Amino acid sequence: MRVRSLTLAAASAALLAPTTLPTPPPAPQSGPMARRESDVSAADLLSKVRDCASVSRGSYRTDRNTPATIPVCGVPGAVFWKADMDIDCDGRPTGRCNRRTDPYFSAATAFQQSDGRYPSAERLPYIVVPAPSGVWNHRDQGIGGGSVAAVVYRGQVLYAVVGDVGPRDMIGEASYATAEALGIPADPHSGGTASGVTYIVFTDEPVTPIEDRAAVVTAGERLAREFVRGERVVRAAREVRGEEAARGGERSVYDHRPAPRRH
Repeated sequence: MRVRSLTLAAASAALLAPTTLPTPPPAPQSGPMARRESDVSAADLLSKVRDCASVSRGSYRTDRNTPATIPVCGVPGAVFWKADMDIDCDGRPTGRCNRRTDPYFSAATAFQQSDGRYPSAERLPYIVVPAPSGVWNHRDQGIGGGSVAAVVYRGQVLYAVVGDVGPRDMIGEASYATAEALGIPADPHSGGTASGVTYIVFTDEPVTPIEDRAAVVTAGERLAREFVRGERVVRAAREVRGEEAARGGERSVYDHRPAPRRH
């Protein structure tokens, strides 16, 4: 693992939904469930994140010795960034994620499942967000454990959840299962990819419990449809107008978020 996660207390869950390209072989029952996306493709999603309106107060590194060039960008209803993917193997120990395979392994992740256990990075697709800092605080955009993300790579879409928190100055990391599901080498030492991954995180609508895979796919498909069709923009504007009327003041479409939850 080239980028280490900060462990707070933990877990996550998520789901693969390949949307273009030939359908891959069926996933094992214990791994991410594969589904064919019919109405929202990778190209549809990428068409909505061509331009960046930064919501971060600076940029992130992809690795320790690289320059900070990756901003977090915002659109109504989502934030996104385009980066690499480093491998997070933290969580419940498994055959591929443990102290022998990963010298930086931690048995805890930042968010817990509903049963109080930590997730298995080998089995549960999740992404990692940077720890809150002066650059960006994910809670300000209504993002926390269980927030649904669409991870786009080489024509595929993986619906995952936010499941861990990483270093304050780096971005571009996901679980072993996320990488494996997208065909990215998942070894915590030598795996990952140097570029080409787009992370789109939908705001204010986390999945509960976060380990509910079917719920992640269902929510991901719905949120992706709304995002591509512009329905989340309309909803955000409507909520803002309602708050403006109640408060008698003007607010940004990014300021309608509820108070941050504490984890």
